[in-house]
Amino acid sequence: MEPNFKLIDKANIEIILPLLHQLDSSIPKFALETRLSEMVENGYVCLGIYLEDELIGICGIWKLIKYYVGRHLELDNVYIKEEYRYVGFGKQLDTWLKNYAISCGYDAIELNCYIHNEQGNKYWIANGYNPIGIHYQKKLDN
Repeated sequence: MEPNFKLIDKANIEIILPLLHQLDSSIPKFALETRLSEMVENGYVCLGIYLEDELIGICGIWKLIKYYVGRHLELDNVYIKEEYRYVGFGKQLDTWLKNYAISCGYDAIELNCYIHNEQGNKYWIANGYNPIGIHYQKKLDN
């Protein structure tokens, strides 16, 4: 059982909405739809992980440049359906991302992982990602 990795066409990006909702069901579906549309307008792309025709995982990608790291991919909302975890697809995803970043002339790959996501943090560290800081957020009352 080998997964197929391919960038999802912008015209078909809404196919990721069910997986985004599984990733964080606290965000209302209408908010996900609205945000996703705006994200795509601002350069967001999404890699689909497929088994035959079934979308089993997603990995959002931002192409960024920052002074401290240079040109890099920032991964966003990496998710693989539960029944397909722990079979090596994550390592294959990491290899695909590394090759893609190199082919685009990028210097690094970065991501955020929730502090409480112990399994996720263990996975990223085990696969060569080094924690370099803590991501902070302040919600605004508008």
